Amino acid sequence: MSRKVNLILVRHGETKANADDILMGHGDSPLTPLGKDLARIVARKLKKEKIDVLYCSPLGRAKETAKIILKELHNLRLNIEPLLIERDFGVLTGKHKNEMSQYSSKILKRDKVDYFLEAKNSETFLQLLKRARRVVEKMEERHPFQTILLVTHGDIGKMIQAAYYGWGWQKGLQAPYFDHDTILKLTREK
Repeated sequence: MSRKVNLILVRHGETKANADDILMGHGDSPLTPLGKDLARIVARKLKKEKIDVLYCSPLGRAKETAKIILKELHNLRLNIEPLLIERDFGVLTGKHKNEMSQYSSKILKRDKVDYFLEAKNSETFLQLLKRARRVVEKMEERHPFQTILLVTHGDIGKMIQAAYYGWGWQKGLQAPYFDHDTILKLTREK
C-alpha cells in the first residue's frame, strides 16, 4: 500500500496511572518524573528527523509530552487532533489491570500488555482501527508528502500503524509493544 505521508508516532511518557497499572483510556493522569525524562530522551532523538508538523492527542498526558518535545524541536507548533485520543476503555476506565477479567471475558495476552477485546461501553479494536484510518487519511489530505509527528497513546498508536500498512486490527496488536520511549516510523514507499 502506497502512502502520501511519513508518520512518526510517539507514545506519551509514563504516567502515574501507568506506573500504578491503572487503565486510563479517555481518563487522564500526569506524567511521572520518569515519564518526563523519557519524553526528553525521545525529543533529543527526534532532533535528527526532518519533521514538518506535529499533532497531539487532546489528553493532558500527550500534551505534556508534546510540550517537552517542542522544547527541542523549536520550529514546530502544537496542533491538537481529537482523533488521536486513546481508545475508550468504557467501564474499565480507572480500573486496575488486574480487574480486567471481571469486566471482559475476551482478553488477548501479549508479551508486555494484555488487551481486553470487549467491555461495556468500550471502543472495540475494529472501531479503533476505523478511527485510525481516518487519522491517516486526514494527514494525507492535509500534508501530502510531508513527515508528521503524532504524539498519541498505546492502543490507537498500534491501530494507526495497522491502518497505515493496511493490516487488520489483529495484526496490529501483534506488532511490537509501543512503549513510552518508542519512536515508531511509518514510511511511504519510494
